[in-house]
Amino acid sequence: MLCRLHLRVFVISAALLMIASVALSAQSTTRRGRKYKAPPPTSRIEVSIVRDTDSKPIENAAVIFHLDGDKGNMELKTNEDGKTMIDVLPLGSTMRLQVIAKGYKTYGEDFEIDKPELSFDVRMKRPGEQYSIYKKHDQAVDSSKPPVKSSPDDKGAKESPKDKPAESANENSGQSTSGQPQPQ
Repeated sequence: MLCRLHLRVFVISAALLMIASVALSAQSTTRRGRKYKAPPPTSRIEVSIVRDTDSKPIENAAVIFHLDGDKGNMELKTNEDGKTMIDVLPLGSTMRLQVIAKGYKTYGEDFEIDKPELSFDVRMKRPGEQYSIYKKHDQAVDSSKPPVKSSPDDKGAKESPKDKPAESANENSGQSTSGQPQPQ
């Protein structure tokens, strides 16, 4: 009986030893899953958005970071001080900074992320007047072409094509006055 008891203890301890060795070998770091790859070093980027006229901060402006070659973008809003901060953009990459604020021209510029800490101050401008062909504009003089001047007796003699009303196709009767082909 005693011999049987020793045999039983021996078998149980051998089985436990075997289970423990299998469990420890499964936990070995050389055979386990994917290898850890450290993320690239990143830069801390602070952006400050102010009005161009009086340098007051613009709250709730959308600051959008586009990484070169990346399909997505990251958008942050400015706080009451007109500032926002991001710290996940990798060093050595190129980013396009875009700022959109209600009532201001959209701002955009490309920057190289080459330092661990960068700071950008953006001055937002109000939109300018739209160009209209119906208003007189001061024309920039091209130095390669002489300016065109009209003589005093030509005043009112010729109307420019933009001042004339459009003629109907029936009045033209196939004759082209502007040198351009007419539809048939």
